[in-house]
Amino acid sequence: MAGRRSRLELIFDILLAIQNKGGVIKPTHLMYKSNLSHKLLNNYLEELLEKELVVIREEEAKKKKQKSSKKVHITDKGLSFLAEFRRMREFTDAFGL
Repeated sequence: MAGRRSRLELIFDILLAIQNKGGVIKPTHLMYKSNLSHKLLNNYLEELLEKELVVIREEEAKKKKQKSSKKVHITDKGLSFLAEFRRMREFTDAFGL
């Protein structure tokens, strides 16, 4: 069984889940994809918003009876984080760390 994920690995998993959905995802879907509780996801989203790695936009309803929904969008800064984290992981893996 794998150990617990570090804070950076959780952030990576959140951003990766958004990227894998084309850069935009509903918060509920993100919660399931990143395997986090609602409370924990909100804590991490708050931090990612502060650091400008993601933005949350209110999307208008496509049909009249539907409510508008929030969507989480990854920013260019978030994409840069993903690329750098991958490089760091490759570096540590190369040395067996």
